Amino acid sequence: MSMAKRTGTRSSAPHDADSHDLISVHGARVNNLKDVSVQLPKRRLTVFTGVSGSGKSSLVFGTIAAESQRLINETYSAFVQGFMPTPARPEVDVLDGLTTAIIVDQQRLGADPRSTVGTVTDANAMLRILFSRLGKPYVGGPGAFAFNVPSVRASGGITVERGAATRTVKATFSRTGGMCVRCEGRGSVSDIDLAQLYDDSKSISEGAFTIPGWKSDSWWTVRLYAESGFLDPDKPIRKYTKKEMQDFLYREPTKVKVEGVNLTYEGLIPKIQKSFLSKDKEAMQPHIRAFVERAVTFTTCPECDGTRLSAEARSSRIDKLNIAEACAMQISDLAGWVSGLDEPSVAPLLSTLRGTLDSFVEIGLGYLSLDRPSGTLSGGEAQRVKMVRHLGSSLTDVTYVFDEPTTGLHPHDIQRMNELLLRLRNKGNTVLVVEHKPETIVIADHVVDLGPGAGAAGGTVCFEGSVEELRTAGTVTGRHFDDRAAVKDEVRTPTGTLEIRGASTHNLRDVDVDIPLGVLTVVTGVAGSGKSSLVHGSIPAGEGVVSIDQGAIRGSRRSNPATYTGLLDPIRKAFAKANGVKPALFSANSEGACPNCNGAGVVYTDLAMMAGVAIVCDECEGKRFQAAVLEHHLGGRDISEVLAMSVTDAEEFFGAGEAHTPAAHRILGRLADVGLGYLSLGQPLTTLSGGERQRLKLATHMADKGGIYVLDEPTAGLHLADVEQLLGLLDRLVDSGKSVIVVEHHQAVMAHADWIVDLGPGAGHDGGRIVFEGTPADLIAGRSTLTGEHLAAYVGA
Repeated sequence: MSMAKRTGTRSSAPHDADSHDLISVHGARVNNLKDVSVQLPKRRLTVFTGVSGSGKSSLVFGTIAAESQRLINETYSAFVQGFMPTPARPEVDVLDGLTTAIIVDQQRLGADPRSTVGTVTDANAMLRILFSRLGKPYVGGPGAFAFNVPSVRASGGITVERGAATRTVKATFSRTGGMCVRCEGRGSVSDIDLAQLYDDSKSISEGAFTIPGWKSDSWWTVRLYAESGFLDPDKPIRKYTKKEMQDFLYREPTKVKVEGVNLTYEGLIPKIQKSFLSKDKEAMQPHIRAFVERAVTFTTCPECDGTRLSAEARSSRIDKLNIAEACAMQISDLAGWVSGLDEPSVAPLLSTLRGTLDSFVEIGLGYLSLDRPSGTLSGGEAQRVKMVRHLGSSLTDVTYVFDEPTTGLHPHDIQRMNELLLRLRNKGNTVLVVEHKPETIVIADHVVDLGPGAGAAGGTVCFEGSVEELRTAGTVTGRHFDDRAAVKDEVRTPTGTLEIRGASTHNLRDVDVDIPLGVLTVVTGVAGSGKSSLVHGSIPAGEGVVSIDQGAIRGSRRSNPATYTGLLDPIRKAFAKANGVKPALFSANSEGACPNCNGAGVVYTDLAMMAGVAIVCDECEGKRFQAAVLEHHLGGRDISEVLAMSVTDAEEFFGAGEAHTPAAHRILGRLADVGLGYLSLGQPLTTLSGGERQRLKLATHMADKGGIYVLDEPTAGLHLADVEQLLGLLDRLVDSGKSVIVVEHHQAVMAHADWIVDLGPGAGHDGGRIVFEGTPADLIAGRSTLTGEHLAAYVGA
């Protein structure tokens, strides 16, 4: 290949194109931001920090990334835009110098039962092509190895028109898929306990159904069965004839008319399977999940042995390995197997597949397998799985936006993540990171510190500059940057032990361990070493055990702290009692809702492919309630004024005087204990930060009755200052007689523990063993594990 010669000399004058080296934000007002203006250097690593709820995500995700994606969407035709989400322009005066934004957030991956690590990263697609080309015996194309594709065979007559003549010819069609017929590609089959669905001693009209959400006035559930004409609604279910029972439980979908409305009736079993069992259990609301766990037993499919694949797909092999066995291998081992394949006919495919698998190992996820259900990944694992597709990208001058990429990482793994962030920057990309960990903040080229407080007390830029300048800046982050929790001089004495014997969930190797009770126990180890498997697999949530996992809080814009925590119930009852009216009047989702906006407080106008517009409701002025409802008062306040209060103000309001409501006061006390005193009761859940949601969930579960609390990474999303408050809360729980078991990587929590259980030494099949049990002081003194080395460095031992 010949290269053209360069002629002339490079001009010493800067080119106009080189002057656009800043992303400029002026007057940002998204959520709690107060006219924020910042200038961010391009092709540098900028870290945004500040206490939880200070406005970091509002600036990075809600303003910069949202506007970049909106502008890209506008480049498509109106037809294409009609199929895309249409976000409104963020509330900001000027945004200049934006580049294409790629968001790598902590949103859980799709929780469909058929979604796996392999399907969300395209590694499965490449393996299917590989087996369709090289597998012996040959069973079909790539679809023959896909557990999401059923085999289909059909035959019949088709009409062929040629000129004026037509004739009917017989045609057959077949498609070979890899789906197991028995479990339909789910890997497990279910058996339903009918006693958990209904009380057969009652009739439908007497309220026989015991299924969550099935109300007597619902068109789609109870009324459909009562008025379908197939069943006698006044006859006890146990007295149904054989035909009635068949119609009740198994009838095929049938069109019926109920009070002039066309509806589809189907048997109870298929209806439950579609509405509950087609969803991933981990993504369900807690009360729905509890119902499914009671009513349904899941067992490994006996036909495919949990592989999801048909016998034909499993019969084809490459080097004595079938595709199910390949997907079940640890990814680091699979990468070695693929590297050993040498077949020129599929060389480009093998090269791409090797690159993808090597990226998994490089990012610290080599311990996963491709058949791992994506809904079981933690938020940190899900974020790193999304990173896999970007590591080998040849794109440059892109803005990568990360949301706490070190979440779920052991201190040993954080260094590897830092190297990946720097690698993206060194390729000429702008990297924006929302982060709390000092280990990652320290590698930043530029730091933006928001605060000074959270919620209404935050939303301003307290500091911009280098890491060294941050240390002396006097901001909350600057003051806590070099904080180190000291190891306790004296640890608590256990009151008993919880014995775990022969634990073998996932990668655990027949583990025996005694977890002390009545103290603060921290279970730690590198990512993938088996911590969650030990704790959640061997200490099931149930009688006496309160388990608080990393599951995301789900809620619409109508949900708020008052509705999520159950606080609104005692408040509504107190208003109703004081005014002699129904409690339903004081719900913006029920009878008291403003008729104009249906209790939303804003009126949404859909403008097709243009961004929808939300305008504050003229009738209720954003208060969400009817005018008549606002005439009822409690302690001199109406319901909208109470929902506008902060937790701290509401705690005082309901603590004494005319508005004294003990049930509400207890819930507010728990919210204050977890550091959410600044939140307003009616603030939509959709506007809360990750750290705020984590603490809101913790406050809610603190009301659960139990002697053992199991917490999975409670520091996720918490600022250094917030971690101090969390440690105080954990101490209060233990001092009140509870046993607290925490799965955690944060060194401050480890140092504060009474007892540490360290798993390892590595991840996946290199882990699953107990490598240390004892006090933090002993772990530091021995330095026999990776955790011991990092904890010793943290406390300066």
